[in-house]
Amino acid sequence: MTLPDASVQLYTLATEFAADMGGSLDKLAAIGLRNVEAFDFVSRPTEIRAALDASGLASPTGHAPLLSDTLWTPDGEIPTPSPEVVFAAAAEIGMTTVIDPFVAPDRWLTADGVADIAERLNRAADKAAEFGLRVGYHNHAQEFVASFEGVSAYERFVALTDARVQLELDLFWALTGGQDVPALVSALGDRLVAVHVKDGVVPAVNPWGPGAAAFGSDSLDQRHAGTADVPLAEALAAGTAIRYAVIEYDKAPGDVFEDIAASFAFLRDGGFVK
Repeated sequence: MTLPDASVQLYTLATEFAADMGGSLDKLAAIGLRNVEAFDFVSRPTEIRAALDASGLASPTGHAPLLSDTLWTPDGEIPTPSPEVVFAAAAEIGMTTVIDPFVAPDRWLTADGVADIAERLNRAADKAAEFGLRVGYHNHAQEFVASFEGVSAYERFVALTDARVQLELDLFWALTGGQDVPALVSALGDRLVAVHVKDGVVPAVNPWGPGAAAFGSDSLDQRHAGTADVPLAEALAAGTAIRYAVIEYDKAPGDVFEDIAASFAFLRDGGFVK
């Protein structure tokens, strides 16, 4: 298997990126990264593309809402533009895949709800193709709460989506959802084209499970890749077609650029990326 490229989800450095787009990207390039995964990019594609070009970086993947009226984050919601606007912005930036990063927990609790999510993403794949793009989905932990005849809502969703729909597995959140992460990576096979490389102390209770308290990123104890609970090495080794290993912190433990550099060193020195 060809090794994946390293990347970093820009949500990790949302504050720094908002304050100094070019300077932040220059710091990522200095660390040795060549790819990023854009976040909240739809309103400013020209500016982002210019900054990426100036820093010698590319954004082959990006996160944008395709299946909801608003994009949820632990710290607030972002209004959802039309798919045509999303895909036009993504194409301008030079992306190949637009990934929906979150669908509300209640929509994963029924078989009909899961079928609706899959149908919507299949339709989005048709529209994306008009722009020369593909679509994907990024999980948290709510996709693993419900099961139907012994199959998790996430697995049911995968089965109902067209093979054109790509998957990006957040390894930390899959473990939080109670999954055997290397086994899940293996089961997803060639549908899995990206993973979020994220480590930390996994919450004792799924934040989106029954009876869970209100969740915010400040409650997380996240750490450098390879230093906590997530079996990252085993999961990366189990992939058959992973193209991007995307570093992400929902809550960086210290200086965000030093934290990104530490996780990049884990990937590079471990031989997990090109």
